[in-house]
Amino acid sequence: MRKYLEIDLSTQSIETRELQGREIINSGRRLIAETLLNDNIAGVDPRSPENPLIFSAGPFAGTNFSNANRLSVGCKSPLTGGVKEANTGGTFGFALGQLEIAGFTLHGASAEWVTIRIPLDGPITFEDASDLLGLGNFEAAEKLHATYGDKVSLALCGPVGEYEGLLAGIAFSDVDNRPSRLAARGGVGAVMGMKKVKAIVVDKHKMPTLHDRKKVMRAIKDYGKALGASPAVKSLETTGTAMVADIANYMGALPVRNFSSGQLVEPGGEPFKMGGDYIREQNSERGGEISHACMPGCLIKCSNVYVDASGREIVSPLEYETIGLLGTNCGLTEPDDVAALNETANDLGIDTIEVGAMIAMLMDGGHAEFGDLAFMKQCLVDIREGNERGRLLAQGTARVGKHFDIARIPVIKQQAISAYDPRVIEVTGISMMVTAQGADHTTGNSPAFKCDDKTIEIIAAESYKMQVNSAVADSIGLCVFGRSVTDGNLKLIADAMNSAHDLDVSPEDVRDLGREALNLEVEFNRLAGFTEEEDELPTFFHSEPLPPTNRSARLHAKEVNTYMRRLLAGEVEVEFV
Repeated sequence: MRKYLEIDLSTQSIETRELQGREIINSGRRLIAETLLNDNIAGVDPRSPENPLIFSAGPFAGTNFSNANRLSVGCKSPLTGGVKEANTGGTFGFALGQLEIAGFTLHGASAEWVTIRIPLDGPITFEDASDLLGLGNFEAAEKLHATYGDKVSLALCGPVGEYEGLLAGIAFSDVDNRPSRLAARGGVGAVMGMKKVKAIVVDKHKMPTLHDRKKVMRAIKDYGKALGASPAVKSLETTGTAMVADIANYMGALPVRNFSSGQLVEPGGEPFKMGGDYIREQNSERGGEISHACMPGCLIKCSNVYVDASGREIVSPLEYETIGLLGTNCGLTEPDDVAALNETANDLGIDTIEVGAMIAMLMDGGHAEFGDLAFMKQCLVDIREGNERGRLLAQGTARVGKHFDIARIPVIKQQAISAYDPRVIEVTGISMMVTAQGADHTTGNSPAFKCDDKTIEIIAAESYKMQVNSAVADSIGLCVFGRSVTDGNLKLIADAMNSAHDLDVSPEDVRDLGREALNLEVEFNRLAGFTEEEDELPTFFHSEPLPPTNRSARLHAKEVNTYMRRLLAGEVEVEFV
């Protein structure tokens, strides 16, 4: 049995409903899009109490099914104005699953700041959070654990979310109780702040009741065995996501100095320090953890615990998107510098992609030199304090760029582009263009796909496959980093769902979750007023050839969408495996 909670913050009342049949697997990203559509949220002001904030775990949440304890957080994005699903690891989805809670929606807004307490036994309570206001995530977590113990998982609205800064995500506990796993993108933390919810505290318990536990455990074992045999998974385990920096730099697609170059070349033939190989070796020599699971039971362990030269922990994790956007894109060349900024960003609970793109854009616009670490730190100080400059910067790349009339603003649908230059990595470029989520690489990433000898029609079809498969993972609580196994084993996934919840789900039903999620998201954005014009890349990607490949963008929204509409409508047959 799984239950879903409808929480009315204005009245502090809760309606609980038991999920039946396919409702149990209609979770995550698909559930968010369907709920927002059914509740007519497209026309709602995203910064008003009418905008719901949805937390949804997948059908395997609470078990040790590898990489299957992801959590989706969704709403109408105050950053983009469109649909938003922000995805995170950590223990929060795991804890919900152990209490046999599939998810909950926060409706309305609280009159005063509250901590929502969801215990194993007894009623859900709304407790005074005034003593937590203004605290960074690490201090807030320390106080909450002192009150509720260590056997809980936290969701936190950081100090930037408190004043509804659009950089704000929501921080969640990792396996060691660090509040360092963020549902980061789209301003979901600003919505939590608008609702005056400072924290949510959920008890951990034990593995939830399963219809046929023996069969589920066998599926968990078979899935884990397949992960162990996957070369892609092995690379993630040994080098982490930072390895993508080595790949992108080699390809000439790394964001460097506000996307003005695709490659960072160290002077005098020095090794490339911002890549996974260098970071792994340096961190290992210092005594850091080179392999770390963000979720209980995950066998991929693609995160790390990064330490300084003295062995003191700086941040966990240090990952590719942060290295790219808050690092090389801002002209930094030392991983220690990026790690220190990352630690501050985690304490503030802000999106490192958005803040990195914003700071690099300011540097490009003449506000500082690239690589000016003092300038970057002062930006974060202002954002933390919420002074006049800080509140402006906290509105994100698009709004700051417009305010200062900066020419090169790397956004789509007002959200910063991820760390894959679309002039070279075109499959991901198309995904970032057409997704209703706004410039989000996780909706369909394929950095290794060779694009330069392919037609746009072929690249669009590859993007569509990646988008469907990613939406499947996001809709059932699976990490996309397991897709080298998940995509070709949907029968195993479907059978495990059936065994866990006494269902009759086919592999095609699972695939349909992804297709349906994409179409629901497109429809939501259409009703919210989006047009094809908002799918375009910024013009500088077309007008400026990217060194060292000297490639310019050839992707335009009209041509791309001509193919994508046919793919979404099922008019073109696509081979997924």
